[in-house]
Amino acid sequence: MRRILVVDDEESLRLVLKTFLKRHGYEVETAENGEQALALVETFGPDFILTDVRMPKMGGLDLMSTLKAKGDPATVIVMSAYGNVELALEAMKAGAYDYVHKPFKNDEVLLALRKAEEREMLRRENRALRQEVLKEASFEQMLAKSPQMRAIFKTISKVADYKTTALITGESGVGKELVARALHQRSTRRDGPFVAVNCAAIPETLLESELFGHKRGAFTDASQDRAGLFEQADRGTLFLDEIGELPLSLQVKLLRALQDEIVRRIGDSRDIKVDVRILTATQRDLAAEVAAGRFREDLYYRINVLHLVVPPLRDRREDIPLLIDHFIARNNARLGTEIRAVSPETRRLLLEYSWPGNVRELENTLERAMVLCEGDTLTDADLPERIHQARDPIRLQLQSGELSIKKTARIMEEVLIRRALTQTKGNRTRAAALLEISHRALLYKIKDYHVEG
Repeated sequence: MRRILVVDDEESLRLVLKTFLKRHGYEVETAENGEQALALVETFGPDFILTDVRMPKMGGLDLMSTLKAKGDPATVIVMSAYGNVELALEAMKAGAYDYVHKPFKNDEVLLALRKAEEREMLRRENRALRQEVLKEASFEQMLAKSPQMRAIFKTISKVADYKTTALITGESGVGKELVARALHQRSTRRDGPFVAVNCAAIPETLLESELFGHKRGAFTDASQDRAGLFEQADRGTLFLDEIGELPLSLQVKLLRALQDEIVRRIGDSRDIKVDVRILTATQRDLAAEVAAGRFREDLYYRINVLHLVVPPLRDRREDIPLLIDHFIARNNARLGTEIRAVSPETRRLLLEYSWPGNVRELENTLERAMVLCEGDTLTDADLPERIHQARDPIRLQLQSGELSIKKTARIMEEVLIRRALTQTKGNRTRAAALLEISHRALLYKIKDYHVEG
């Protein structure tokens, strides 16, 4: 049975609504102001709240504000006299589902409740569908339904338990470390450590000590014995990110550690046996680095037993909607934002953008948009300028590689005509003057380009 809380300072109205709604199968409680209503929300747990806007002690807007701060899920319908239309609209902006004018017929209230129930049912179904989609698309910490990523997930599941080395390649921000973590989590080593190091982030002079450790007194700052990352990753996985940045001198020692499964700390005379699975990643073309003499060929073949190529986000656009919804839900929980939707045009912009920074750029863009958003729906205004500029027809034409002056000139001409008409609010005479063409020529081009208004 659906529960309704009726909040109004008129006792007769509360009684009429309670009797009427009970007759239509609802469980009903009443309150004479917002303060009473808040106490009943805790004990009664209503599905719907039917509240007046103006009341003594605490009105409908303050009640809604308090409920929103508490995260209460009840759907609110406001009641207002004809003189309080602006307040009712303000309540709608604040999150009320609907409003009814006083005096009203009981059937009007019933219709508003039925519509609200239908919306809630659709919302529950949509949530269930989204959860099902997320469940099917989830793989460890990754979300994807594109064929390319599903193929990677399948390969990970197949080879995770083998100790074989893997080279993960792809552009910056595609999620290479997540792939490495998935290989670790899906393996029998999951209870062991996962140790990640970015080879480009550590100075060359410290990298050997970082990887292999050192004995006390081995060099000036070596005040005590220190285990390297190989030892720390024993019985687990060592992920060497940006391995293409590793200096040649260390590549030799890494190859020995891989082949013999032993390491020697700097300043030590004994070898230490380690049981480590090595995973590597790079955005460089290692084959080209080998050809240029900057990367050892024997090490390249040793780490490239299994090669996983993570595609850029622009090549798997069907994953973008999943990632948008995921990042919005995660940021709402992490940042305390309350974004409930993305406008259709904004979603279209996000889908069409090329995402040169890949998943990382999408995540950062959404976080920025959510922090700046003034309502509960992301719009174009919340997106950075670079995303709007990327959609500019002239820019797209120039980036396409098309060399036809005729085609490019037509695109540029149409863009300028549209901009002039927008700037002059459709005044064709003034637009022609801005474009420095005759009014007659402008009319001809408007017809030619099918420009409205």
